[in-house]
Amino acid sequence: FAYTTICSCSVLISDKCYNGAFFVFRHTTPERFYVEACDDGANDVLIIDRVSTEMTLTVRKEISPSAVTRPICGIMGTIHLVAGMYIIVVTKKRKVGDLLGHVVWKAVEFDVISYQKTVLHLTDGQMQDNKTFLSMINSVLNTDGFYFATDYDLTHTLQRLANTSPEFQEMSLLERADQRFVWNGHLLRDFTAQPEVGTNPSIIAMKSCCINGKMFDWNLISRRSCFRAGVRYYVRGIDSEGHAANFVETEQIIQYNGAKASFVQTRGSIPFYWSQRPNLKYKPKPQISKSFNHLDGFQRHFDSQIITYGKQIILNLVKALGTSLCQNGVHATGFLYIAFDFHKECSRMRWHRLQVLVDMVAQTQDDFGSYFLVDADGTVQGQQEGTFRSNCMDCLDRTNVIQSLLARHSLQSQLERMGVLHLGQRIEDQMDFEKVYKNAWADNANACAKQYAGTGALKTDFTRTGKRTHVGLLMDGWNSMIRYYKNNFSDGFRQDSLDLFLGNYAVDEADLNTPLHEPKDWKFLTLPIIMVVAFSMCIICLLMAGDTWTETLAYVLFWGTASVVTAGVILFNGRDFVDAPKLVQKEKMD
Repeated sequence: FAYTTICSCSVLISDKCYNGAFFVFRHTTPERFYVEACDDGANDVLIIDRVSTEMTLTVRKEISPSAVTRPICGIMGTIHLVAGMYIIVVTKKRKVGDLLGHVVWKAVEFDVISYQKTVLHLTDGQMQDNKTFLSMINSVLNTDGFYFATDYDLTHTLQRLANTSPEFQEMSLLERADQRFVWNGHLLRDFTAQPEVGTNPSIIAMKSCCINGKMFDWNLISRRSCFRAGVRYYVRGIDSEGHAANFVETEQIIQYNGAKASFVQTRGSIPFYWSQRPNLKYKPKPQISKSFNHLDGFQRHFDSQIITYGKQIILNLVKALGTSLCQNGVHATGFLYIAFDFHKECSRMRWHRLQVLVDMVAQTQDDFGSYFLVDADGTVQGQQEGTFRSNCMDCLDRTNVIQSLLARHSLQSQLERMGVLHLGQRIEDQMDFEKVYKNAWADNANACAKQYAGTGALKTDFTRTGKRTHVGLLMDGWNSMIRYYKNNFSDGFRQDSLDLFLGNYAVDEADLNTPLHEPKDWKFLTLPIIMVVAFSMCIICLLMAGDTWTETLAYVLFWGTASVVTAGVILFNGRDFVDAPKLVQKEKMD
């Protein structure tokens, strides 16, 4: 089957339906929804009262034959909008593959169903607001990347699952899940009181591979955190809890003859309080906050990193300017900092220079235990005692390139130790597997980039082929233009959609003046019209020359100057013209 790479979320699944069977969702009376499993022997039914919104898990009972019956694959949760409560269900799923013997599904299609039978009780303004909020929810649901497994916890790494207590194993999937990666956790708040209901999430590439006639499973899972989630320019840095923007935990898993190996890396925004709000400029200037204690936030972030992942090797790939708070190669408590100016080192197509960084950290990677390994008998043979924490400005393109190289170094060691690779063999020489490996990492880059920046990743030609190409440069230019447009003119809506979906903004049914009605400044409408009219007149004057060239020149200069001056005023007031988020207060994103 074809492998895929994606970013994750959760789907709520009954613990009674672990074979992946469909549910039946029944609209019975106007007062209730009924949800029941289809598999033989399942007697539980979830009853949802459409009036009181109460949920009851009980045994199966007779349901009116007049009920409207439809199959669903799972429940994402519920959300409160202007018209009242809605339930979000998965209506179609697709099998991605098997992870360690467990089926992983992709949620493909969804439906958002109102508890209310009509919206006629709403005013015209409320109906429009409700329609906008629904489009936001559907915007998130239509973003490719919702996965679930009904009998395996996709939120935890292989090593974390191996080091758990018996009590942990007895907990439902929802209770024991790593909440950083449960994207529908807010939607499941009404279901947490139900002990028979569980949840699962995850970003996945799965492939059966062969080297030297030996078959093994190679899996790539990237888990994107829902803490401080958002889009490229509206969510940067860290929050007061130390959660980093665009934080992704990537795990590479190998299974061969019952033995399993895992290698984990993380990426995340530079862990200080900074912002980079769009303002119509191609690269807005980053702003460092003066109202927060940066070292305190930095410490909070890495305290959490060290507790969760062990020792940290910080790989900073941004352009080197001025003096860093940490110096290259300096050891601090629990971590090592290494700065590598990616663009400078790889300028003029010198992409072979990336090997300099790989060689620089190779010994350190081996010293702290470069991967987790458990043999076929279940005995742990090695623990990963630290992780690489990589970042560039977006933590997308450059970061993914470096992570793919570090993962290959670990994979080389894993396959040698498992006996798949012979002594002296190199992964780079296994052409069939190398193609699979590079394409999967490029797909991983695209999946993460689409969710954060709105387009596919840059530099994927190098990830896919191992070299930089002129066609790749042209594609990067195209994607950069699309990013510019989306970051300036559509990301406000995307940010609002995420904030609504994740519960960062709660709709108040009684509030008639939602933030959606925030009035626009007069400049927003007036100046673009003036600029377009002036530019159009300038073109008309050029095409329809006057009686003399001096008259034509005068008109062209007048209208040309008017359009240039107006464009300059618009650019100077750039923040007033971009699509900014409306739902979450400004100080939460700066």
